[in-house]
Amino acid sequence: MGQPSAVSSDLTTLEDWAGALLARLEPGERRKLNQGIARDLRKSQQQRITAQRNPDGTPYTPRKSRKLRSKQGRVKRKMFTKLKAAKHLRLRSDASTIGIAFMSRTARLARVHQYGLRDRPDRNSPEVRYSKRELLGFSADDLDMVRDRLLNHLSDL
Repeated sequence: MGQPSAVSSDLTTLEDWAGALLARLEPGERRKLNQGIARDLRKSQQQRITAQRNPDGTPYTPRKSRKLRSKQGRVKRKMFTKLKAAKHLRLRSDASTIGIAFMSRTARLARVHQYGLRDRPDRNSPEVRYSKRELLGFSADDLDMVRDRLLNHLSDL
C-alpha cells in the first residue's frame, strides 16, 4: 500500500467506529452483513486487478520484456487474469471476521508479487526479484464502501 500509515490509521478508525455499532447486532445479522461486505470487497479487488492498479491508484510495474520468440500478431495478456477468478480469490466470513485470500498454489504466486519477493519463474531458471504489485489491499473507496454498507444496513433495522 502506497501510504501504509494513512490507510492503516483509516482502517483502525473505521474498525473502532464500526465495532461499537456491530456489537449491538445479533450474530446472524453480523454474519449476513459481513458476507455482503466481503462480496463487495472481493468485487472491488477483482476490478482493481483487472485495471492493473495498486490500492493507492498507481499502475502495476509492467512485465519485463522477454525476447524468446517474436511471433507476429501475438496478443499479450494482462497480468493476473486468471488469478482474480473467484476460484482462486476466496472469501471467509462469519459473525466476527471477514477474510479475502488467495488459496492453494496461487497464494504463493500472489505473495511473491504482493511483497516483491524473489522466486524462480521456471524450475530450471535462476531466481528473479519481482516488482511489488499489490494484489490485495484497501483503497479509500473500499473503506468508504464498507462504511456506507454498514450505515445502510443499520438504517434498515
